[in-house]
Amino acid sequence: MFGNFTAFASLPSKAKLDPKDIPPPTPITLPRFQPFAHDDDLLEPPAALSTLLQHTGRSMAVLGTPGFSAIGLNLNLDAKPEDLMPGASSIPDFKQWDKLSLDEARDQNQSTRHPMKNGNLTPGCQVYLERKRELAYPNEDAFRTVRRIQPPKGQQQARLGNAYEFFRCLEAFTSFWDDPTQPPPLPPSPEASPEVTSSGDAVGSEESKPESKGDDLNHVLRTGPGSAMPAEYRNSLMTAFIKLVAYDFGCSVAPARLEPRLHLSSSEEPHQSRKTYCPSGCLFIFQSPMTREAARAGAVYGPVAAVSTRGTTDFTTPDMETAQSLDLAREIVAALITAQHRAREGKTEKRFGDGQWWTTEKRWGGGIGGPIGREADKDAVQGDKDAKPSDSEGPVSKKPRKNMSIYDNYRMVRPPASTWDRKATYEAIGKVQGAGYDDIFVVSSLFHHVSILRVRVPNRLLEVMDGVAEPDLTKRSWGKVEAWRSPWYDLFLADQRLEAMKLVWAMMAYQMRKNTEADGDVNMTNA
Repeated sequence: MFGNFTAFASLPSKAKLDPKDIPPPTPITLPRFQPFAHDDDLLEPPAALSTLLQHTGRSMAVLGTPGFSAIGLNLNLDAKPEDLMPGASSIPDFKQWDKLSLDEARDQNQSTRHPMKNGNLTPGCQVYLERKRELAYPNEDAFRTVRRIQPPKGQQQARLGNAYEFFRCLEAFTSFWDDPTQPPPLPPSPEASPEVTSSGDAVGSEESKPESKGDDLNHVLRTGPGSAMPAEYRNSLMTAFIKLVAYDFGCSVAPARLEPRLHLSSSEEPHQSRKTYCPSGCLFIFQSPMTREAARAGAVYGPVAAVSTRGTTDFTTPDMETAQSLDLAREIVAALITAQHRAREGKTEKRFGDGQWWTTEKRWGGGIGGPIGREADKDAVQGDKDAKPSDSEGPVSKKPRKNMSIYDNYRMVRPPASTWDRKATYEAIGKVQGAGYDDIFVVSSLFHHVSILRVRVPNRLLEVMDGVAEPDLTKRSWGKVEAWRSPWYDLFLADQRLEAMKLVWAMMAYQMRKNTEADGDVNMTNA
């Protein structure tokens, strides 16, 4: 279905270590930081968002508790699916679908499909049961297929189908994380150690062989702590997991071609402005093009949602609140970046400083400036061995220059580089038409867990971050930023990854729905 395993092509094979050399496992403590806010909160002027933007450097103004108070973040933890999704009608009746047999699902499949904004139909109950069957395999059976190990006698090989890449990525996690579905490895017993003959062969009795399900699996012990796992492992796992659902909705997960940055502007004085940005390593869920030509050109639409994977593993430090608030801030940054990208729909980019004196006037007092770099070689001392040979010493074969020289490029005075992807068509896919806010979904991942965060970003907040002045610094003109988080689901556990798959399915169904003129077909909750 996907056929993209290049992410693991260069990964080293697992090394077998002595059990006594295995580092201790990384403890798992999921963050529970929960900021509160109200619409009518009174703020001290130094805590206003516009004031923070004037004094922030290249770090996000909402990092930490003061920033959450400035934007008015109100987070609801352990949200139920009907509270997490704005439109209850977009959530399929998964309980009813679970009761269907394969024949019944095949007969009712067409009636469970609905129109999408791209002109296609949503996947129905038949596709859902296929994904459920593929993800429900026990890890041991799925890892046998990934490792190409024959199943035990009397059992069939697990047919992973579209979930093969997911289990391939999950199996790579076992080098750094203990699989909770498997018993912990027992330390070797000194009495059961085999004798070694002079030829180097190990000889032992039948009683000395440990009985474990992992023996015929060529069980490979964990070789490192979870805190040392490379970031691409988690990115690949989340990409494979989301694609299981997003692919059938006409979407895909991909990194942005330009670094995702949250742009912050502030007007300090009349005719003066200041702009900074906060980078983020988030991924995006984009709508895929409908034509082959557009796909070859690299066109994407959206973004539909964001994917935030973080390698933080220590939330039990002495300053636990700071560690957890910083992790939450990274998720909020990803949500705000996505909101800024979606707000570009129907607009053209205006580069910062376009038409200003500092992007048009010459430097160095208005002069042309002297020679720089190798341009000064023309004035080199005669007979200098390190001097560049002149034209009189002989012809120098050079290819004609196709681009501007580095010196001329340096001398040019112009605005900063473009931050908009020319191949992306920015759209607020799934936004309620005429609403003063945008519901942003963030698929978040820590350890080997996944959670979905919905952040309702007011349009007025985006305007203030774009440099529009606040009339009253003691009160937020947009009220507050409401957010909902689902529980954390462990992808090693089959029942929990199935629940996470249902949430991703409901999220994609809501975002990719076909809007009516005023969204009258969607029963809006939490509005």
